[in-house]
Amino acid sequence: MNEMTMKKYRVDKILASLGIGSRKEVKKYIRDGWLTVDGIIIQDPGFIVNPAVSELYFQNQKLDYQQFRYYMLNKPSGVISATEDRYDQTVIDLLDLEDRLNIFPVGRLDKDTEGLLILTNDGKLAHNLLSPKKKVPKTYYAKIQGRVNEEDGEAFQAGIILDDGYKTLPAELTILSSGEVSEIELTIYEGKFHQVKRMFISRNKEVLYLKRISMGELRLDLDLALGSYRPLTNEEIQKLKQSAGNLE
Repeated sequence: MNEMTMKKYRVDKILASLGIGSRKEVKKYIRDGWLTVDGIIIQDPGFIVNPAVSELYFQNQKLDYQQFRYYMLNKPSGVISATEDRYDQTVIDLLDLEDRLNIFPVGRLDKDTEGLLILTNDGKLAHNLLSPKKKVPKTYYAKIQGRVNEEDGEAFQAGIILDDGYKTLPAELTILSSGEVSEIELTIYEGKFHQVKRMFISRNKEVLYLKRISMGELRLDLDLALGSYRPLTNEEIQKLKQSAGNLE
């Protein structure tokens, strides 16, 4: 039996975590007899249950409780990587209401950057994916103003000195096409502020378009439209955990 199936929780905590109401509200609902566990009406908010093995119904609707949830978002330009903002649309605003509870983005993409963004409520996984010690690779596709050449690749491999004096870890540059506007893929192993853009600025070139296409072993689903999201498959979740070094 794995760790997930062994965990037990109070029923009022489960209902509150699913967004059914506040802890105070769900306690009243439970006392009023609106909850059944394995076909039995439960009126004690402190009743302990294992949601991985028991069937919970609230007002005759089956509850699908998951301790951790993981989503892949194809982030569009113009949306910020935050849980809330007074002025701009956030990546959480792109989710259906029932999928938003306690969800946050793993790291951030610039407002004008598109592509793969992981959304979850798994703090441990998020921490490990972002930890500099883990050196989780992140690959970007970009269009660059100017001719990108092998000298740029060698410079990136050696480590780039950014405008604040920081030297980046070695990065892997793949040139897809080279011309007035070049197309490249770049894999970096850290996540400094505006890092990809600043790396190319150091080479006297400008990033015109930027899209993240992978993080660790997880690649962006090419069938996922801009602004759309979907749950990760079990296989994809395991790939992420393996990339972060915290397989259970």
